[in-house]
Amino acid sequence: MASLQHRRLGLSHALYEEIRARMADGTYAIGAPMPSTRAFAAERGLSRATVTLVYEQLAADGFIETRPGAASRVANGAAAMAGSPQSLLSVPSNAKPAHLARPLSAIGQRIAALGLATPNPTAGAQNIDFVYGPLSGADFPTLAWTKALRAAERQRSNRLEYDDPRGSIALRAALQAHLSRTRGLACSAEQIVIVSGSQQALDLCARLLVDPGDEVAVENPGYRMAHHAFEAYGARLRFLAIDEHGAKTDGLDCLTNAKLAYVTPTHQFPLGGFLPIGRRRQLLEWAGRSKAWVIEDDYDSEYRYAVRPEATLLSLDAHGCVIHVGTFSKTLSPQLRLGYMVLPPSLIEPFTAAKRVTDRHAATGVQRALALLLEDGSYDRHVRRMRRLQQARQTALLQALQRHLGAKAQVQGAASGLHVVVRLPSLPASAEPLLVAAAQRLGVRVHPLSPLFHPQAPDRALPRPCGLVTGYALLQPEVIEKGVERLAHAVRELEQALTR
Repeated sequence: MASLQHRRLGLSHALYEEIRARMADGTYAIGAPMPSTRAFAAERGLSRATVTLVYEQLAADGFIETRPGAASRVANGAAAMAGSPQSLLSVPSNAKPAHLARPLSAIGQRIAALGLATPNPTAGAQNIDFVYGPLSGADFPTLAWTKALRAAERQRSNRLEYDDPRGSIALRAALQAHLSRTRGLACSAEQIVIVSGSQQALDLCARLLVDPGDEVAVENPGYRMAHHAFEAYGARLRFLAIDEHGAKTDGLDCLTNAKLAYVTPTHQFPLGGFLPIGRRRQLLEWAGRSKAWVIEDDYDSEYRYAVRPEATLLSLDAHGCVIHVGTFSKTLSPQLRLGYMVLPPSLIEPFTAAKRVTDRHAATGVQRALALLLEDGSYDRHVRRMRRLQQARQTALLQALQRHLGAKAQVQGAASGLHVVVRLPSLPASAEPLLVAAAQRLGVRVHPLSPLFHPQAPDRALPRPCGLVTGYALLQPEVIEKGVERLAHAVRELEQALTR
């Protein structure tokens, strides 16, 4: 009996401290109802008497308020009285450092060494943010999406089971028809794999196609998250220089040992070049000779303003070496985490197996909803609307740059996409951090070009003008005008400071 009482006291103390910690970190917010003692006991596998004892102690200590016939609620000031969750759940002083006792794997160590900071995507309300990536929430097709989700739920099968790792066959079939119509891709639904955004596609490619020490050709400057995906698996990056037409494919001749090349041919990220047909063929001929794979990242091809559609690398591929990657993050929302890969037939089985090991499959409800949007034409209508909106925003940006900066600003990559690169020849690249800070003081967030150059690339230190990767998808034209006016003021301030 004594041991049972001791155990009950131990459980009570542990539950009491846990609830205090959850009050401190906001899980149990002020005024929120607490679970009933019966429900809490059933959920935790405890006796109701144990939970009742804890609630009585919490009430006596002022953490919760109780009333007959009503749910107990978190009292005002409970979080402050509970203290910080770190102090309640602190690591014992005699615990050994985790990095000594339990080392990471080689892949884990490489990822940790990348030094990727936790993202903080939300700018302050006072800032006009020319960030690339986010879309305006007002542009999301809420009515069409909600209707499709409801219809998808009505189609729910009586048997709830794991789906095909490649994704919903309805979505893959609808996507195959869409890609054939809009991108000229001749592929089967069997070749399509639905992924959680293009980043998962890159991770799968790196995991299945690259061994530690293998060479991978990448664009520089380029998409740094792609660089990181390959570096995490031990690849040695080799760099393709970029000009106004995209990747300079004549540099491939010396890359005879590269196992893979990653390119953004339709809208080079970040400089915006459009890879001409001659370079596309040269790239594929190199891949055929070198027995290398090519990843074609078609990340924002829906937004073409001044260029005609060009044949995709996959459409030109006679060697079965191209992996075509696309995403819905630039047309619908990055939060949906929906992308796709079109694989060569030889890679279908290994990638399907890897997808099963990774996450079984993407969430089925959103896949069914997207399939319905593709089938009834709602998605195509939405894309046409988005193209008009984004072109209007880009026009507002270009006109504002001309008005407020004139010849001081040179624009690259305006033929397509959701961003442009703004070069400022009067300032050196080394002044980018100063310009970012000066603009920030005026309530504008701008994003420097230099971080998109790989730090180990041989040409990273070559002299070049200040550059800004300037997104416009998040902003309305009147806000863009105000932001560029403030940016121009920051540029003039910095020019004067550097010439003193």
